[in-house]
Amino acid sequence: MKWLTTAPVALALAVSLAACGGGSSQPSGTPTDALKGSDQQTLDKYTTADVTPIDKIDKTKLGLITEGTLRVGTLSDAPPNIFIDPSGKFTGYDNELLRAIGDKLGLKVEFASTDFSALLSQVANKQFDVGSSSISTTDKRRETVGFTNGYDFGYMAVVTKNDSKVKGFADLKDGVRIGVVQGTVQDDYVTNTLGLEPVRFPDYNTVYANVKSGQVDAWVAPSQQATGQVKDGDNTKIAEKVVNTQNFTAYAVNKDNKPLIDALNAGLDAVIADGTWTKLTAQWYTDRPTAKEQTPQGWKPGSKAVQVPAK
Repeated sequence: MKWLTTAPVALALAVSLAACGGGSSQPSGTPTDALKGSDQQTLDKYTTADVTPIDKIDKTKLGLITEGTLRVGTLSDAPPNIFIDPSGKFTGYDNELLRAIGDKLGLKVEFASTDFSALLSQVANKQFDVGSSSISTTDKRRETVGFTNGYDFGYMAVVTKNDSKVKGFADLKDGVRIGVVQGTVQDDYVTNTLGLEPVRFPDYNTVYANVKSGQVDAWVAPSQQATGQVKDGDNTKIAEKVVNTQNFTAYAVNKDNKPLIDALNAGLDAVIADGTWTKLTAQWYTDRPTAKEQTPQGWKPGSKAVQVPAK
């Protein structure tokens, strides 16, 4: 792993993360070119035709760690999707949507903070019932965990200092110090699609701090998290962002726990049908006020059967 010798905090955190079983530092397998755009045939392969009606879900069969409660692993530093607010509450788009799904199923939802690179293995090992972290559903990840139907798509972004020579994805070339969060789709994209060696960090706060300090030239980021980090006065900017619907975003579940996946899919369809998904999307993504922005390139959330209500 290539690390900058002038970034001791990031190095110390990464060593600690590896010791906790955070998994491989470098993605492997077939690369995921997240900038190709929507591949509807691939998405349809995994999206269910319909769901089990809510009133047919047997909550005693969900294989939960604690009956009646969804124990959820999530992040604490990635607004507007997954973060802890000043009062100490786990919140953000992904987590509030999951709370709404839990309400439909009559389940209590409890969150705990973890690192992204450890999250999927923790779900696979049943340390958590669910992983909530804007997780892109790549085929490689499906070898480790199962996923619900999609509830979101994403953007990928390039974050730089204001005076950087890097203007966007086309400038990500050999010699550019590119920061990523370890184990993410962005790590996979830089490593396998671009064939470059990124500087890997354990979390969003740390990689962004290294952009601000000039230790890296650019951060390849989920656009939502880039928007949550970049602030006026930081001397940074989002140089470019591109829609990424190649792999939809979903909740991770132990891949052998089909009853829980089915239940969450039922709850997701319910919150789409009653307008909750639309309301939360507009609330947390202020750049997606209309159906056009919320469902680009033919993408839609939930099963094939559910309809997103017209505003």
